[in-house]
Amino acid sequence: LTFGNASVADRDAGIFAIKPSGVGYDVLRPEDMVLVDLGGNKVEGDLNPSSDTPTHACLYRAFPEIGAIVHTHAKFSTAFAQAGMAIPCYGTTHADYCCDAIPVTRPMTPVEIRGAYELETGNVIAECFDGNTPGDYPGVLVHGHAPFAWGSDGKKAAENAFAIELVAEMAYYTRQLDPGAPPLANVLHHKHFHRKHGDGAYYGQR
Repeated sequence: LTFGNASVADRDAGIFAIKPSGVGYDVLRPEDMVLVDLGGNKVEGDLNPSSDTPTHACLYRAFPEIGAIVHTHAKFSTAFAQAGMAIPCYGTTHADYCCDAIPVTRPMTPVEIRGAYELETGNVIAECFDGNTPGDYPGVLVHGHAPFAWGSDGKKAAENAFAIELVAEMAYYTRQLDPGAPPLANVLHHKHFHRKHGDGAYYGQR
């Protein structure tokens, strides 16, 4: 299958490497990656870059703190996106990765969809985080589409994509067990998030 894509930025060079469009993962090679500048223009590579390249470029411009993006169509997180629902935080696994619910963007307008669709996808993501710090979130759900995850580097972006899918599955089953289950208490949510993130973090090794 070929849906989904990933990119990693070299901020100093002002470029990012992204998966080529429509190339199966089973045959994908490192030399197939396409280098693109932050304006979305191909710099190097024999293949066409991902059709979502304008989305990635928009996010790199909007969020200087991110270094990589992973876009999946993973089952449970995509189900939340298709329902137009944020992923609520019911437990500490979610809290370890995100300061709040994992948000979902507003639906795109017909004008946005008929126009520069992939660029507008990036714009609605950026709009969703207006006033918030993207680094406090592992990613976002695009309404009716699927999740986009990010991180400081490729490894962290891939981990965050996995985490979004995992907590989406947990949230789905939590709602099945108890449709009225309350979100995790704020005090416990904040404790778990801030022990891993920010100046006061103390989880792990130094």
